[in-house]
Amino acid sequence: MKIVLASAIAATTSLLMASSAMAVTEIQWWHAMTGANNEVVEQLSKEFNEGQKDYKIVPVFKGSYPETLNAGIAAFRAKQPPAIIQVFDAGSGVMMGAQGAIVPVADVLTKGGYKFDKSQYLPGIVAYYSKPDGTMLSFPYNSSSPILYYNKDIFQKAGLDAANPPKTWPQVFEAAKKIKTSGAAPCGMTSTWLTWIQTENLAAWNNVSYGSNENGLAGVDVKLAVNSDFFVKHFQSIADLGKDGTFRYGGRTSEAKQLFTSGECGIMTESSGGLGDIIKTGMNYGIGQLPYYEGAGRPQNTIPGGASLWVFAGKSDAEYKGTAEFFNFLSQTKIQARLHQVSGYMPVTMAAYEDTKKSGFYDKNPGRQTPLLQMMGKAPTENSKGVRLVNLPQVRDIMNEEFESMLAGKQDAKTALNKVVERGNAAIQQAIEK
Repeated sequence: MKIVLASAIAATTSLLMASSAMAVTEIQWWHAMTGANNEVVEQLSKEFNEGQKDYKIVPVFKGSYPETLNAGIAAFRAKQPPAIIQVFDAGSGVMMGAQGAIVPVADVLTKGGYKFDKSQYLPGIVAYYSKPDGTMLSFPYNSSSPILYYNKDIFQKAGLDAANPPKTWPQVFEAAKKIKTSGAAPCGMTSTWLTWIQTENLAAWNNVSYGSNENGLAGVDVKLAVNSDFFVKHFQSIADLGKDGTFRYGGRTSEAKQLFTSGECGIMTESSGGLGDIIKTGMNYGIGQLPYYEGAGRPQNTIPGGASLWVFAGKSDAEYKGTAEFFNFLSQTKIQARLHQVSGYMPVTMAAYEDTKKSGFYDKNPGRQTPLLQMMGKAPTENSKGVRLVNLPQVRDIMNEEFESMLAGKQDAKTALNKVVERGNAAIQQAIEK
């Protein structure tokens, strides 16, 4: 009898344990974070999972930003998408055009019993990821702004003022030449993301048109304008510096960061979100605002980069409820403030920004407020609201191909940018007609 009773108790216990295990809803989160930012993803997931028992966020690294987007598209077509996918800014137009593939994050929050209040978020960020009627389509997880980083030790060796980084592009080019000729470093300057930083943000920061229809925000039929004299002059300057290695090209996305963190190049323009990896090196670094060209009303405002979290359609109510809980967790002031302070990405809520200011963080860390001031300093114009093309990743690939040919000495900047406009416009029209 005792044996039977013990067996019954054991069976009941096993069933209860199995039932408990089954009650946990797993929510896959595909992302593109590496290095210090991947550590943040893992830590946030761990904290959320340990803070409640109903849901488990499972972060899955899927490669670079473009690779993660392509993986998500392929998974959706195979009817096996994750619940959450991190999509970089260039993929926003692609996701917005994917009718039936996504559920607006505002609706997800409603399903979870939360109400989305856009007044709680930084205006420039939430506007970029919303429909014209204000409905937020994705959760702005890691928004960034491009800034200038410089190696203070290299500046001192080159006889440059390490307390005052160059503010305009001509000043940057001259500083880069001095670093190279003085032997302070093998390379004067580099840049990650030539498309996002040197093209899209170059246009917005200097209040110059990138394309028609307000760069795609007012309509999908966009004609590129990046072959104007303004862009030609800028890219020819970079091409000329590249001839003797004063400017060094690192790659299409964030690869050039290695040229800076290794001490090979003294100056770099890069996302504010790259700060975590720079801090880990122990480098004596400085931060400056994104360089600009002098002119009336300049600089204007930068446009957000980084990425947001999109939710795929076709998931269970439990998955949507858990996703809403996770987004609510990420929105907490203490979480947003910490994410901003350890990663360099911008806080997405006004409360986190104000909390960081009150804590004295910016006083102790000069330059860390720069990305926010760049984006929030002025009301956006038609040229500086952002860039939203139906196939921006494809257009960026076209740009990268022509830039690489230019930097290899096979063509000048004017030829490269004329080809970008011709090929880019054709690709946009083809995408619209599909």
